[in-house]
Amino acid sequence: MISITIDSPSLDLAPPWNDLVRRASSNVFMNPAALKAAGDTGFAEIVMLLAWEQGAEPRKLVGAWALQLRKAAPLLPAVLEALPYNYAFLSSPVVDPGFADEVIPAFFAAIENSAELPNVVSLKSFDAESPSHASMLKVFTLRGIEPLMLSETARPFVTREFGIKRSGSTRKKLRQDWNRLSSLGAVDVVNDRNPAGVGQAFETFLTMEKASWKGEQGTALLSDPHDAAFVRHLLYNLAARGDASVALLRVDGAAIAAQVLMYCGATAYTWKTAFDAKFSKYSPGALLVDRVTEELFAGPDIQAINSCAAEDSFMGQLWAGRRDMVDMLIDIGPGKSLAYRIEAGRLLGYERLRKLRNRFRQRLSPRTKPALTAS
Repeated sequence: MISITIDSPSLDLAPPWNDLVRRASSNVFMNPAALKAAGDTGFAEIVMLLAWEQGAEPRKLVGAWALQLRKAAPLLPAVLEALPYNYAFLSSPVVDPGFADEVIPAFFAAIENSAELPNVVSLKSFDAESPSHASMLKVFTLRGIEPLMLSETARPFVTREFGIKRSGSTRKKLRQDWNRLSSLGAVDVVNDRNPAGVGQAFETFLTMEKASWKGEQGTALLSDPHDAAFVRHLLYNLAARGDASVALLRVDGAAIAAQVLMYCGATAYTWKTAFDAKFSKYSPGALLVDRVTEELFAGPDIQAINSCAAEDSFMGQLWAGRRDMVDMLIDIGPGKSLAYRIEAGRLLGYERLRKLRNRFRQRLSPRTKPALTAS
């Protein structure tokens, strides 16, 4: 039997969370330390659904799902967004696979039975290969729910066993870029996991990103003080637990690229990348991710790396592995509510505009394979 509690993010959940992620599917964005950062900075209004195995001594956490209460505009009805905050890239719950078929229906029942929670749930960037997805489809069938499928995509994803390109033109170019970069000075990669070192390296990343095209367009993290306060709190909270680091690619001790990494269970996440544009011809972002991938798989802890990126990103060129992802919208109440229809119209309109934008960009861009760079 499973019982569900609805709670606010708390660092007190760290011990049962640590136990859960040793058994469960991974999602670093559901880490209580990350959720606490969002709550403490007012970045998102988050509720946590926690599934407990009844009768277990001590009490055993078998599922956790954080959702954001969100309104697209002040006068519109609220919905539950399964990406718990902006800058999260995975919405799947963390569930012990042995309990998935019990936990997932219990989660939906708890939402439906709560007077405080809306019945409309937006599931963006949901892992379609997770046990939770299969269990969710069973719930939809039993409840007669027809999800609105917004998109089906593939995300670059690599494991120890599959996905690293060992040969070919990409590997040849990486070797050439490394050798050319080495002609400028001593090249190395550092990935300090000490909290103080992580904090210092993260400031290097933030400065580098602000100096890039993202800073010019106003989309860098430092461009918005509220965003900057949140991500600093987020990284420092995770780093204090050993769940975040920032790898730096350096030439003669000076950083030219930075890769922010997060960790959950046996999975690492390549969250954000930045590089010094003066070195763009050497593909510094790709070189750094390639070396970090090698380093992580050389140790005993990491079994997979989630890119947090689109298939057409530079990581899609580095890795052959893919993970199926879906975006969908559901209403778990009877029928289709007004809130559902409003949110469906908004999301469908956004998808149409996004596709038109991408087509326009493709027409303007030369038909060449993108370079192995990232920002």
